[in-house]
Amino acid sequence: MNFNKNEKSVILIIDDTPINLEVLFDFLEYYGFKVLVAEDGKNALSTAEHALPDLILLDVLMPGIDGFETCRLLKKNPATQDIPVIFITAMNDKVDKVKGLNLGAVDYITKPLEHEEVLARVNTHLRLRNLTKKLTEQNRRLEMEIFERQQVEEKLRCHSDALDEWNNRYQAIIQASGQILYDWHLHTNDIKYGGNVERILGYSMPEMLGGLNRWVELIHPDDRNFFNKEINRILSTKERFHLEFRICRKDGTYITVENNGYIFLDSTGKVARMAGFIIDITEQQAALRDRKNAEQKIREQAALLDITTDAIIVQDLVNQIQFWNKGAEHLYGWMLEEALGKNANQLLYRKQSFCQLKNIQKTLVESGSWQGELHQVTKEGKEMIVTSRWTLVNDDEGRAKSILIVNSDITEKKQLEAQFLRAQRMESLGTLASGIAHDLNNALTPMMMTVQLLEGKLPDEKSQQWLTIMETNVKRAADLVKQVLWFSRGSVGNFKTLHVRYLISEIENIVKQTFSRAIEIRIDVPRQNLWNIFGDATQLHQVLMNLCINARDAMPYGGILKISAKNFWVDSNYARMNIDAKVGSYVMISVCDTGTGINREIVDRIFEPFFTTKELGKGTGLGLSTVLGIIKSHNGFVNVVTEVGKGTEFQVCLPVTQTIDADKKLAGVQELPAGHGELILVVDDEDSIREVTQTWLEKNAYKVLVASDGIDAIALYTKHQEEISVVLVDMMMPSMDGPTTINVLKKINPDIKIIGVSGLASNHEMIKILGNSVKTLLSKPYTSSDLLINLQMVINTK
Repeated sequence: MNFNKNEKSVILIIDDTPINLEVLFDFLEYYGFKVLVAEDGKNALSTAEHALPDLILLDVLMPGIDGFETCRLLKKNPATQDIPVIFITAMNDKVDKVKGLNLGAVDYITKPLEHEEVLARVNTHLRLRNLTKKLTEQNRRLEMEIFERQQVEEKLRCHSDALDEWNNRYQAIIQASGQILYDWHLHTNDIKYGGNVERILGYSMPEMLGGLNRWVELIHPDDRNFFNKEINRILSTKERFHLEFRICRKDGTYITVENNGYIFLDSTGKVARMAGFIIDITEQQAALRDRKNAEQKIREQAALLDITTDAIIVQDLVNQIQFWNKGAEHLYGWMLEEALGKNANQLLYRKQSFCQLKNIQKTLVESGSWQGELHQVTKEGKEMIVTSRWTLVNDDEGRAKSILIVNSDITEKKQLEAQFLRAQRMESLGTLASGIAHDLNNALTPMMMTVQLLEGKLPDEKSQQWLTIMETNVKRAADLVKQVLWFSRGSVGNFKTLHVRYLISEIENIVKQTFSRAIEIRIDVPRQNLWNIFGDATQLHQVLMNLCINARDAMPYGGILKISAKNFWVDSNYARMNIDAKVGSYVMISVCDTGTGINREIVDRIFEPFFTTKELGKGTGLGLSTVLGIIKSHNGFVNVVTEVGKGTEFQVCLPVTQTIDADKKLAGVQELPAGHGELILVVDDEDSIREVTQTWLEKNAYKVLVASDGIDAIALYTKHQEEISVVLVDMMMPSMDGPTTINVLKKINPDIKIIGVSGLASNHEMIKILGNSVKTLLSKPYTSSDLLINLQMVINTK
């Protein structure tokens, strides 16, 4: 199994044999990998550079660029050189394995492939790649730590040099001051004192007699050992004596002193004397501790202000900025020196916000605080939304002095909320539309088949004319229902692999022939390396035509309509900002105009069904809702970029297909032969559908049993199991729905032949839900021809 449970590893398979690709693709995807495929070396190089897979399985023998050359080019490219490559070769292929390993491959797998071997080798090399990445990252962090440590050491050396220079100056000043002076003669152990001994220590000169021993007696017991060690050290090294320690005054209190001594040598080079001075630094030490504590608090407070991601701003009563923290720099883009002294209203707001600012200032005067949401702009002109808290700051006399403002960026939150609310509205409308469409399809199905029954019984020309009119309008109603289902994501589609360039080319021909010459049509589609998509060509044609028509209507006096396409990779950050997007490869098709643009106030509503800004009778309001429904049914998403007076761009993003397109269309039957007495069980909760279906089947030499729900159907099938050839099952029924009924019937007879009937779910979605339980699916409203063709096909299917 895949060793990474949290994130799918991406594997690129390169093989010119489609069946090999399909087998490997299904196997690896089953074990939780995300799989990309390429059928030749050229496409493999492009795919690898764009998608950056975690591992590549590469066939050695391929036409054009063989596996060895492909591997060499992959390792030559800095973007792909670190991706592990495993060669795949047949056992009878004469392959120079040493050559492959020298080119940078990590392993060989021999055909025919053993799945357990492939899985083991893939997981092994993925683990090695993961460990290599971790090791590389650790080395990078180690190098960075070493560099930072060197920087710190250099600063410490600079600080030490500066401190030494300061100390030298400080000693010169102390030598000239009136503190305690001493002169210690080592040969006699006598110490002569001078200066303010009595004022500092309280002892008279006679009381200080006793040499070094007397002095040591006055030192705090905890500091004596340290003092003696320092004396012994400087006597051996002949360096200057400098020490801070505590000493006892005559009144029994301890003070902290700083002792500075200098060594004098005799003629033989031995230490003869040490003379120096002693300073009472008790007050300085206390003051220093207080100052350090205060500085530490200030640093902590300043750090908090700069660490926070919120923008903290202080402005005076005329809106000039006085304080601007790091969070404000990151949020708005202006550095501290750019913002200080500037007018905050002119720096952060559009003109239309000034009225709101006046109301805020009025609230501040009345209550001293305000909080709410504001629309602001960054240095680059990007609009953003912040939640803002304003507090009026007073001086010591209670008069207003300044305004403290704390702003938090909620732009992403508001965007996601808007997307979520829009999705909820669309989901509610889609649910309503689906219910209506289901009922309409149930009503249209017997009407469609009844018309066809009457065509054979009313041969006169006038009746045939009326029946044609009725059939046309029933089909028209069915098309309207299908359009409603598109925006509710429940329509039937004919999905296959599509080339985007051909799709856009067809739209280009239509718009150039039908649009005004005042509109310039521009097409920007790469001729090579544009990924393919999986979708319904008819539906996507409607999407692009709807967008082009909207663009045309937005340019009544002419302009530029540009249709472009490009490969587009959605990363995790982009997916987080767009609730319909998922991480992966997409093709982005853009329809851009230079028209009137869309007001910000209504841009979130443009995809709602029946919402339109066009005049009465010139728009139904279903165009963009249909666009959104179709794109969602293709697992894609739509973005809108617009500016009033400059134009609008609709970005349609459709996921890339990496599967090998297999023709899954059911084989059509050209003729409509009659049945041969086969017994058909029709299961539907609509009386009219059961009746007209039974009539039509019996007319075409079939026998029919009918059931109004799943429970009745199971009872009839149990009784007539040996006689029933095919079961037609409606997907939506009371008591027991279609899928539940099908599952029960499959348990009774695993080889049962079933045709599913539905007016909501697409073929692909329904087949995915039911697996191999149904042979085919009829979408309502269906014609009698659709019924007979599919019935004949299922009967003849083994």
